[in-house]
Amino acid sequence: MKKKLLLLAVFASIVAIPLQSSFATNGDDLIGVTPNSEAMGGIGVGMPVGSVDSIFRNPAWMDTAKSTKVQFGGMLFMPSVKGEVNPGASADSNANLFLVPEIGIIHRINNKLVFGIGAFGVSGMGTDYSGKGIPSQYPSTWAPPLGNMRTTLQFMRIIPALSYQINPMISIGAGMDFAYGSLDMNATMPNGCGQTSPCTGEASYGGGQSSTLGIGGQLGIAFNFGNFVYAGLNYQSPISMTYKHVFDFQGASRGNFSGNFQDLKLEQPQELAFGVGIAPTEKWNVGADVRWINWSNADGYKEFGWKDQWVFAVGTSYKVTPKLTLRAGFNYARSPIRSNNFGYSSPQLTHPSVSISGAQFNQYDIDYFNLLGFPAITEEAITLGGSYQFTNTFGVSLAYEHDFQHSVTDSGQCFNPYTGQGPYPCSITAKNAEDSVSVALEWRF
Repeated sequence: MKKKLLLLAVFASIVAIPLQSSFATNGDDLIGVTPNSEAMGGIGVGMPVGSVDSIFRNPAWMDTAKSTKVQFGGMLFMPSVKGEVNPGASADSNANLFLVPEIGIIHRINNKLVFGIGAFGVSGMGTDYSGKGIPSQYPSTWAPPLGNMRTTLQFMRIIPALSYQINPMISIGAGMDFAYGSLDMNATMPNGCGQTSPCTGEASYGGGQSSTLGIGGQLGIAFNFGNFVYAGLNYQSPISMTYKHVFDFQGASRGNFSGNFQDLKLEQPQELAFGVGIAPTEKWNVGADVRWINWSNADGYKEFGWKDQWVFAVGTSYKVTPKLTLRAGFNYARSPIRSNNFGYSSPQLTHPSVSISGAQFNQYDIDYFNLLGFPAITEEAITLGGSYQFTNTFGVSLAYEHDFQHSVTDSGQCFNPYTGQGPYPCSITAKNAEDSVSVALEWRF
């Protein structure tokens, strides 16, 4: 039985990899990776919301499992992203429907030790403005175009974990995070540009999709004070990821396509989370988590100017009947991408200040890719959901999440790279709202 469960987990993890795609809520992290956590605003560090979810959120809470559990499900993610340049262009991203899978298995080894393994799509983002906004289509008052921008970042964790009960009040847990990531980024940008002379053409600077692997870990501790008051703490280590030959950064920085594609380091940041919970009655509980996500110290994200996030999540559940449980929650985190003034689009007037993959870029370049390529800017989300236990061994959980629209605008002065005319007042704006529906099937043995 144990061998069959392990083989099922490994197989499902491999199958899940190509199914995931771009999504984002807290920066490029999902609020929750299972319906139980998602429906409660993404909590799960300070109190148990489901033993399978605990594999990712706080492995110490796996100790709440009383039997073997197998859970399989997925999220239908529906972002609504719009890019605007003024003057110039406005368009909706074509990337608007994705499937995010999850699977987990929990097995109690003895009265103190619990093993779990899960595969979760946990992070990602991207846009698709294919066929929208070629630079040379704006010859008179050139503004930053949409430039056929197409990006996709996918990130998945396969996590084997253990929890150990020190005593009835305290449990500890640890997990090893085996990560899979995929990155594709492309844009049609000016080409044939001289130091003082206008550009003569355009080129696509993307090097194609690149996949890579990484490894990290996490440690958690859980406190259960008589099934009445709960508290927990969890730390996730950074995971270093290097995407090979993904973009011609050096050519793009000079406005001269070289055909040599550089690597990009994009490290998933470390996280520290703390939470508390209370169960006033056997049917009702309430919890709150606070998470710190260290974007500003993660390779790649810090070069793109991402700020650290403090994530505040609250959630509640109520057992209406022995079979039916309802859930609700709220999640807030300020966007890691902030509005600013990028100065001038011309590198001759704005000294390049950021080095990415050995190439020098100014603030305009950074804002261009952040807002049109990776607009992970939503801040507030409400969540709803529930579970129904059809039999003693089978149940279904559902969740719905709505992330309210948020926009970020960066402004400055733009020059036409084909005529040299300017400067013209211009701006780049990203708007992002998201909806998702999750479902999971659970079997108990």
